Amino acid sequence: MDGRRFAQNQDLKPTIMNVRLYLFLLLELICLTSSGQFDSALDRTIQFPNRLYAKINRKVDNIDDGLTRQTEKYLRKLAAQERKLQHKLYKIDSNAAKRIFTDAQQKYSGYEQQISNPAHSASGLSGEYFPYIDSLKGSLDFAQKNPDLLNLPDGQQKNVGNYLKQFNEVNQKFANADQIKEYIRQRKEQLKRQLMQYSGMQKYLDEYNKQVYYYSQQVREYKEALNDPDKALQKALYLLDKIPAFSRFMQQNGQLASLFGIPASYGSASAIVGLQTRDMVQQLLQSTVSSGGAGGMAALQSSLSNAHEQLDQFKQKLNNLGNGSGDIDMPDFKPNNQKTKSFLKRLELGVNIQTVRASGWFPTSTDFGLSLGYKISNKATAGIGTSFNVGWGTSIQHIHLTTQGISLRSFFDFKLKKNLYASGGYEMTYTKAFTTLAQLETFSLWQPSGLIGISKMVSLTGKIVKKTKVSILWDFLSYSQRPQTQPFIFRVGYNF
Repeated sequence: MDGRRFAQNQDLKPTIMNVRLYLFLLLELICLTSSGQFDSALDRTIQFPNRLYAKINRKVDNIDDGLTRQTEKYLRKLAAQERKLQHKLYKIDSNAAKRIFTDAQQKYSGYEQQISNPAHSASGLSGEYFPYIDSLKGSLDFAQKNPDLLNLPDGQQKNVGNYLKQFNEVNQKFANADQIKEYIRQRKEQLKRQLMQYSGMQKYLDEYNKQVYYYSQQVREYKEALNDPDKALQKALYLLDKIPAFSRFMQQNGQLASLFGIPASYGSASAIVGLQTRDMVQQLLQSTVSSGGAGGMAALQSSLSNAHEQLDQFKQKLNNLGNGSGDIDMPDFKPNNQKTKSFLKRLELGVNIQTVRASGWFPTSTDFGLSLGYKISNKATAGIGTSFNVGWGTSIQHIHLTTQGISLRSFFDFKLKKNLYASGGYEMTYTKAFTTLAQLETFSLWQPSGLIGISKMVSLTGKIVKKTKVSILWDFLSYSQRPQTQPFIFRVGYNF
C-alpha cells in the first residue's frame, strides 16, 4: 500500500512542477506587460529571416531593368512616330513642320537619359498608395536603422543599405516615368490640336496615341508587380508586424504618415481630445431631424441614399476611366491588354482528356494531353501541345493497358462572344503501340488531323485551376485516313 502511494506521489511531482513553472511564467509575463517591458522583450526574441532581403532586392532589380528597358523602347517608338509626322507634314506645310517639331527629338533623348541614369534617388514614396510597396520600403528602412532587433550579421547590414539604395532608385524611376507619362499625354493633345487641320495625318496620330496608352499601362504593370507579394515575403512582413518597434516605425515613417500627417501621439488618449463623441453626433442628428418635422427622418434617409448612389456612380466612372489607377486617359481604340504583359505572363498551361470508345481497329483509349498557349490578344490564343494515348482494352471483361500512340498538336482559339470560342488546330498522331522511341521515326505511321469546332471556357476561382475548357471538334481529315478514325472529338481541358 505504501509503495503504491509512493509511486502516485512520484507521478504527481512532474505535474506539480509544470504548474509551478506555468504560474511563474504567467506572473513574469504580467509583470513585463505592466512595466512596459514586454514590447522590448518581444523585440529581442523574434528572429527575422535575413535571406529574404536578398529576395526583395532581386525582385526590385528585375523591375528596375524592365522599367528602364520598356521606357527606352516606348520613347524611341514615340520619337520615330514624331519623325514620320514631321516628314508627312513637311510635304504639306514646311513652316508648320519646323515650328511644331522643334526640339522634339531632344526631349525624347533627354527623358531616355533621365530614366537610365536618374539624377538622385528619392528617399520617400510618392504618388498612388500601394500598401505592399510601402511595407517593403519600411522594412528596409527599419532593418538599416535597427539591425540588432533583427539579429542581422555585419555582412547583411551592409547589404541592406545597398538594397535600400536600389529600392530608392526604382522609386525615383517610377517618379521619372510619371513625368514622362504626363509629358507624352500633353504632347498627344498638342499634336492632335495642331495637326487635325491637315489631311492624311490621322493614321500617324492614331499610332502615336496607341504608344502613349500602352506606355501608361506598362508602367502600371510594373507598379502592380512590385506591389504583388509572394508567400515568402508575406511571411516575412507578418513576422515584422509582430515587432512593436516596427509598427511604431511605420506609423511615423510610412507613406500614410507622410500623406496624412499622423501625430506622434497617435493611438493615445491625448490624440482624441477635442473630437466629437458618438453621443454628441447622435444629439446633433436628432436635433437636425426634429427641426424637419414629421418627415425629417425620411428626408434625411432619402438624402443619404441619393448621396450614396452618386458616390457609387463617381467611383464606377473613375474605375472605367483609369482602371482604378489614377491614369484617367480613355483610349480612342480597342486596346490589347496582353501587349504590356511579360512573355511568361502571356503563357497559359493546360491539360486535356479525350476518351475514344473501342472499334474494330482500336481498343477503348484515353488521350492525356498537355498544352502551352500564348495569348496573342484579349481574344486570341495560339499554342502547341502533345498527348499520350493509353489503351484500356476492348471491354470491361477484357481490360489490358497498352500504349496506343502519341500525338503532336497545334491549336488556335478565338473568342466569339462571352465564353464561346472558335477553335481549330492541326495534329499529327502516331497510331501504333510502341515500346521504343526509334519506332516513332517512321513518318508513314503518323496520321494528320485537321480540327475545327466550338469551345466553351468557364472561369474558375481556384488558386491552381483557372479555367475549364470543353470542346467539340470535327476532324475533316478523318475520312481520308486508313483506318478511318472518329470524325467528331469531345475534349475536356483545364487551364492553369
